[in-house]
Amino acid sequence: MRIAQDLGIDADIVLYLKTPPDAATLQTIIAKLEDPVTDLVRRDANFAKLGLTDADVATEAQVIEVLGKHKALLQRPLVVTKKTALIGRPRDRVTALLQPLA
Repeated sequence: MRIAQDLGIDADIVLYLKTPPDAATLQTIIAKLEDPVTDLVRRDANFAKLGLTDADVATEAQVIEVLGKHKALLQRPLVVTKKTALIGRPRDRVTALLQPLA
């Protein structure tokens, strides 16, 4: 959000835990995604606690299913424009994506 503000770009912030993306929204994001689809899933302690492995999120369909069930596993920040979606790490990626829109 800060990068968008610094560039003077209006941004909609989606609080993914309050309004998680549904399967159709995830599909739209994936179609624009510059990163591998499996990168949308956080591999954190919760991932391990749920007993998930990389094999459980190896395909687009699996990613959508897992994120539908476990919204907290959605990688963030996720930046989505009309044409592109990417995971905002490192921050320079967000700047590179948004600068032409400023």
